[in-house]
Amino acid sequence: MTAGGRTFVDTNVLLYAHDASETEKQPIARELLEELWADRSGVVSTQVLQEFYVVATRKFRPQMRRSEAREIVTLYATWSVVQVDVGLILDAAALEERAQLSFWDALIVEAARRAGAVRLVSEDLQTGRRIAGIAVENPFAPVR
Repeated sequence: MTAGGRTFVDTNVLLYAHDASETEKQPIARELLEELWADRSGVVSTQVLQEFYVVATRKFRPQMRRSEAREIVTLYATWSVVQVDVGLILDAAALEERAQLSFWDALIVEAARRAGAVRLVSEDLQTGRRIAGIAVENPFAPVR
Protein backbone atom coordinates (compact mmCIF):
# COMPACT_ATOMS: atom_id res chain seq x y z
CA MET A 1 0.00 0.00 0.00
CA THR A 2 1.19 3.51 -0.69
CA ALA A 3 2.25 5.75 2.15
CA GLY A 4 -1.03 7.54 1.52
CA GLY A 5 -3.18 4.50 2.35
CA ARG A 6 -6.13 3.08 0.47
CA THR A 7 -7.71 4.77 -2.54
CA PHE A 8 -11.39 4.31 -3.36
CA VAL A 9 -12.05 4.35 -7.11
CA ASP A 10 -15.34 5.74 -8.41
CA THR A 11 -17.07 4.25 -11.43
CA ASN A 12 -16.07 6.99 -13.85
CA VAL A 13 -12.37 6.24 -13.40
CA LEU A 14 -12.92 2.55 -14.22
CA LEU A 15 -15.06 3.46 -17.20
CA TYR A 16 -12.53 5.85 -18.68
CA ALA A 17 -9.78 3.25 -18.30
CA HIS A 18 -11.75 0.82 -20.46
CA ASP A 19 -13.36 3.21 -22.96
CA ALA A 20 -11.21 3.57 -26.08
CA SER A 21 -13.23 6.60 -27.20
CA GLU A 22 -11.88 8.57 -24.23
CA THR A 23 -8.52 9.35 -25.82
CA GLU A 24 -7.58 12.06 -23.30
CA LYS A 25 -8.89 10.49 -20.09
CA GLN A 26 -8.10 6.83 -20.79
CA PRO A 27 -4.31 7.11 -20.32
CA ILE A 28 -4.77 9.08 -17.09
CA ALA A 29 -7.22 6.52 -15.70
CA ARG A 30 -5.05 3.59 -16.76
CA GLU A 31 -1.92 5.04 -15.17
CA LEU A 32 -3.77 5.64 -11.91
CA LEU A 33 -5.21 2.12 -11.86
CA GLU A 34 -1.80 0.61 -12.67
CA GLU A 35 -0.37 2.39 -9.62
CA LEU A 36 -3.18 1.04 -7.46
CA TRP A 37 -2.63 -2.49 -8.81
CA ALA A 38 1.11 -2.20 -8.12
CA ASP A 39 0.74 -1.13 -4.50
CA ARG A 40 -2.48 -3.05 -3.87
CA SER A 41 -4.23 -0.01 -2.44
CA GLY A 42 -7.33 0.15 -4.66
CA VAL A 43 -10.83 -0.23 -3.25
CA VAL A 44 -14.21 -0.38 -5.00
CA SER A 45 -17.77 -1.15 -3.96
CA THR A 46 -20.49 -3.37 -5.33
CA GLN A 47 -22.17 -0.14 -6.50
CA VAL A 48 -19.10 0.76 -8.60
CA LEU A 49 -18.90 -2.72 -10.13
CA GLN A 50 -22.63 -2.72 -10.99
CA GLU A 51 -22.49 0.75 -12.53
CA PHE A 52 -19.40 -0.20 -14.54
CA TYR A 53 -21.13 -3.26 -16.00
CA VAL A 54 -24.30 -1.38 -16.96
CA VAL A 55 -22.57 1.61 -18.55
CA ALA A 56 -19.93 -0.43 -20.39
CA THR A 57 -22.48 -2.80 -21.89
CA ARG A 58 -25.15 -0.22 -22.69
CA LYS A 59 -23.62 3.21 -23.18
CA PHE A 60 -20.15 2.66 -24.61
CA ARG A 61 -19.97 3.13 -28.38
CA PRO A 62 -19.39 0.47 -29.45
CA GLN A 63 -20.89 -1.37 -26.48
CA MET A 64 -18.55 -3.64 -24.59
CA ARG A 65 -19.33 -7.32 -24.93
CA ARG A 66 -21.08 -8.58 -21.80
CA SER A 67 -18.52 -11.35 -21.38
CA GLU A 68 -15.69 -8.78 -21.44
CA ALA A 69 -17.50 -6.58 -18.91
CA ARG A 70 -17.96 -9.60 -16.63
CA GLU A 71 -14.23 -10.36 -16.88
CA ILE A 72 -13.38 -6.79 -15.88
CA VAL A 73 -15.82 -6.89 -12.95
CA THR A 74 -14.25 -10.18 -11.86
CA LEU A 75 -10.78 -8.63 -12.13
CA TYR A 76 -11.64 -5.63 -9.92
CA ALA A 77 -13.49 -7.88 -7.50
CA THR A 78 -10.04 -9.15 -6.45
CA TRP A 79 -9.51 -5.74 -4.81
CA SER A 80 -11.03 -4.90 -1.47
CA VAL A 81 -14.77 -4.60 -2.24
CA VAL A 82 -17.25 -2.83 0.02
CA GLN A 83 -20.67 -4.49 -0.03
CA VAL A 84 -23.62 -2.14 -0.20
CA ASP A 85 -25.93 -3.14 2.65
CA VAL A 86 -28.71 -1.48 4.64
CA GLY A 87 -26.31 0.11 7.12
CA LEU A 88 -24.31 1.68 4.32
CA ILE A 89 -27.48 2.97 2.67
CA LEU A 90 -28.66 4.59 5.91
CA ASP A 91 -25.23 6.12 6.59
CA ALA A 92 -25.19 7.49 3.04
CA ALA A 93 -28.67 8.94 3.49
CA ALA A 94 -27.50 10.82 6.59
CA LEU A 95 -24.32 12.02 4.83
CA GLU A 96 -26.40 13.15 1.85
CA GLU A 97 -28.25 15.50 4.15
CA ARG A 98 -25.24 16.69 6.17
CA ALA A 99 -22.85 17.27 3.26
CA GLN A 100 -25.45 18.28 0.65
CA LEU A 101 -24.42 15.52 -1.76
CA SER A 102 -26.49 13.45 -4.12
CA PHE A 103 -27.46 10.15 -2.55
CA TRP A 104 -25.30 8.20 -5.04
CA ASP A 105 -22.22 10.34 -4.30
CA ALA A 106 -22.88 9.96 -0.56
CA LEU A 107 -23.03 6.18 -1.04
CA ILE A 108 -19.61 6.30 -2.72
CA VAL A 109 -18.14 8.44 0.08
CA GLU A 110 -19.58 6.19 2.79
CA ALA A 111 -18.22 3.09 1.05
CA ALA A 112 -14.80 4.75 0.90
CA ARG A 113 -15.05 5.62 4.60
CA ARG A 114 -16.08 2.08 5.49
CA ALA A 115 -13.05 0.75 3.56
CA GLY A 116 -10.68 3.02 5.47
CA ALA A 117 -9.74 4.93 2.32
CA VAL A 118 -7.88 8.20 2.72
CA ARG A 119 -8.43 9.22 -0.89
CA LEU A 120 -11.39 9.04 -3.26
CA VAL A 121 -10.70 9.43 -6.97
CA SER A 122 -13.73 10.64 -8.88
CA GLU A 123 -14.70 13.06 -11.59
CA ASP A 124 -18.03 13.68 -9.89
CA LEU A 125 -16.93 15.43 -6.70
CA GLN A 126 -15.03 18.65 -6.14
CA THR A 127 -11.30 18.02 -6.14
CA GLY A 128 -9.57 19.15 -2.97
CA ARG A 129 -12.70 18.74 -0.88
CA ARG A 130 -12.61 16.60 2.27
CA ILE A 131 -15.75 14.67 3.02
CA ALA A 132 -16.03 12.41 6.06
CA GLY A 133 -12.25 12.68 6.45
CA ILE A 134 -11.55 11.50 2.89
CA ALA A 135 -9.64 13.63 0.39
CA VAL A 136 -11.40 13.92 -2.96
CA GLU A 137 -9.20 13.98 -6.03
CA ASN A 138 -10.30 14.42 -9.64
CA PRO A 139 -7.47 12.84 -11.66
CA PHE A 140 -8.80 14.50 -14.82
CA ALA A 141 -8.87 18.07 -13.47
CA PRO A 142 -6.41 20.47 -15.06
CA VAL A 143 -3.29 21.01 -12.96
CA ARG A 144 -3.07 24.59 -11.72
